[in-house]
Amino acid sequence: MTDWTSLRYVVVDVEGNGHQPPDLVELAALPIAGGSIMGSPVSWLVRPDRPIKPFATRIHGLTNRDVADAPMFAEIKDEVLSALEADAIVAHNAHVDAGVLRRKLGDWMTPEVFDTLKLARRLLPGRDSYKLGALVGALELAKDLPEGLTPHRATYDVMVTARLFVRLAMPPTTGPLSLEDLRDQPSGGGATEAPALF
Repeated sequence: MTDWTSLRYVVVDVEGNGHQPPDLVELAALPIAGGSIMGSPVSWLVRPDRPIKPFATRIHGLTNRDVADAPMFAEIKDEVLSALEADAIVAHNAHVDAGVLRRKLGDWMTPEVFDTLKLARRLLPGRDSYKLGALVGALELAKDLPEGLTPHRATYDVMVTARLFVRLAMPPTTGPLSLEDLRDQPSGGGATEAPALF
């Protein structure tokens, strides 16, 4: 059995402009190494190719004015690639975040992906909701976060997702999972809960 802490992870969260497929307006990344969350997230506001739709603004609060002077993604691509250097990425409803990053990064070789939505469904059965906000409330994952952070913004979401991942990987009753146990999730994973921010 391999210790899950042997891998270096990067937790990611993207906020979108409301179009399909979604384009980035905000991105945050936070590494986990040795089983511990490392420091503070790095984040970027991004000026999307198409304007932010009003319904997306109602969720994450970002307006077209907020990103008017932000860089286009091409200007920060190298910084993002550097932040994503890891053995695996972690996200909640990860196919959305990974899909956006693949479209924006082109030839990026996607590392292994761990989806905290699928993991929570398997490891915390019987809950009414597996939306990130519901899990944050139930597990008190927002406790002692820096002031000014709000749900559906990338920095907040990436921090609570990182805490959720560590909590799932190190359940208090049974002790740390092996990497094999962490990977042991059904390929289909059931229906996904598409995040409202897109």
